[in-house]
Amino acid sequence: MRMDGEHFFLKLLDPSDSEALLQLEVDNREFFQMYSPLRNDEFYTLEGQRERLEVINKMREMGHQYTFGIFLKGSEELIGDVSLFKIERGPAQTGMLGYCLDHHHNGKGYMTKVVKRMITFAFNVKKLHRIEAGVMPQNAGSIKVLEKAGFHREGIAVKSIKINGRWEDHQMLAIINDAE
Repeated sequence: MRMDGEHFFLKLLDPSDSEALLQLEVDNREFFQMYSPLRNDEFYTLEGQRERLEVINKMREMGHQYTFGIFLKGSEELIGDVSLFKIERGPAQTGMLGYCLDHHHNGKGYMTKVVKRMITFAFNVKKLHRIEAGVMPQNAGSIKVLEKAGFHREGIAVKSIKINGRWEDHQMLAIINDAE
């Protein structure tokens, strides 16, 4: 599955993307670490990324997670990823949204467009009712991306996720599928 934008395209990640994903993670290690769980050294190896992508594919096969690479058109360079994960069916019909973008491409408007495409995917293709996202309150840029895409703030989840070795609060945002 591929979704095209003006400057980028989204493609479901698979093990063939291991080298590109490793390069993205290594190039952005310090930047991503500010907003990510601590990673062991194995994570930053080709084998570590292959294993990560195998897990992502298994989760997709079960309908629990869809992770897309964000690739620049022309060069086909992997500049980030976006995931719809923790998908819950039954009466909830909900999922979580998460993403990262190479620090050299921040501020270009790509991520707002990516998030809007993922909303369309979640609501129109996966038929979800609600998407949630959690962002550290000091990450104003990410909150702005979500709000521009239509998410609304719901409150603070206190010390909800261990980021960079510390339990961190997260601003919770959500968007509801009003078309159903």
